[in-house]
Amino acid sequence: MTGLIDIPMIWAFIIAFAVFVYVVMDGFDLGLGMLFPLFPHKRDRDVMMNSVAPVWDGNETWLVLGGGGLFAAFPLAYAVLMPALYTPMIAMLIGLVFRGVAFEFRWRSQRERNRWDVAFAGGSLLAALAQGIALGAILQGVHVEGRAYAGGWWDWLTPFSVLTGIALVIGYALLGATWLVMKTTGDLREKAYHLSWWLLFAMLAAIGTVSLATPFLDVEYARRWFTWPNILFTAPVPIAVAAVTALLLRSLALRQDYRPFFLALALFALSYAGLGISMYPYIVPRSITIWQGAAPHNSQVFMLVGVAVLVPIILAYTAWAYWVFRGKVDPESGYH
Repeated sequence: MTGLIDIPMIWAFIIAFAVFVYVVMDGFDLGLGMLFPLFPHKRDRDVMMNSVAPVWDGNETWLVLGGGGLFAAFPLAYAVLMPALYTPMIAMLIGLVFRGVAFEFRWRSQRERNRWDVAFAGGSLLAALAQGIALGAILQGVHVEGRAYAGGWWDWLTPFSVLTGIALVIGYALLGATWLVMKTTGDLREKAYHLSWWLLFAMLAAIGTVSLATPFLDVEYARRWFTWPNILFTAPVPIAVAAVTALLLRSLALRQDYRPFFLALALFALSYAGLGISMYPYIVPRSITIWQGAAPHNSQVFMLVGVAVLVPIILAYTAWAYWVFRGKVDPESGYH
């Protein structure tokens, strides 16, 4: 039966899904941290942290699933990509450690609270920038000879990877701002509305710049997007981006609290779909395809059974946590 099913493709979708869920769930958390310096008052910062306190530490579950799944299901791709991305990956982990420690210690150290706030904002920025740079480094391709990474220590650092890093920082900040619109009230909510406008236009500029630069990385990317009949399948993506942008602008103009966040997530989903269109069928662009990098068939089937049980459980408790802590955050009484 499994011979009729493309198991490597299923695993590619599982890993892509895990990474996307991490991006959208931890993205607003990182964005909120990066916006910290723009909200200097202790009361506002306490509300901002309380808005994510019930859910923030579960978001990294999906990062572990994505990285662990890549290691287990596509060991060749993991062995090639990790040496190519050691520096941004280590930087990301350092950023996540700083913000995780700061999240806990700022409540317990009154005299050092400002320092922990700086660590929280700086760790969030470092983690987001490192993730975006890693994404750009993967998209531009890595130097592979035989079955090993053959590039240099600094190959990941290019103008394109820095561009994708900045773009992801802007996108996360937009998610953070629209999250605050959805979860807060009063002056904090008003300031978040104002920031959302500026960040939306900045994100659109970033999406456009990255989209224009990507086809110049390799002729295969240009062929994938602009040749006939491929354009019939790729054209709906930018059209959908324009439609979602119009809806997001309208929701901000009408001062709707919940729609901007979910429409910002939709922009991320469309950008992610565009990334998938560019990369397919490679798991290491222009070097290793999904099937070339896959683990033995029996190993993937065995692991798939465990994932089929665990992922629905993770989704269920995650959805339950967000449902329990739905609504606005009251500075005095918590959620309501």
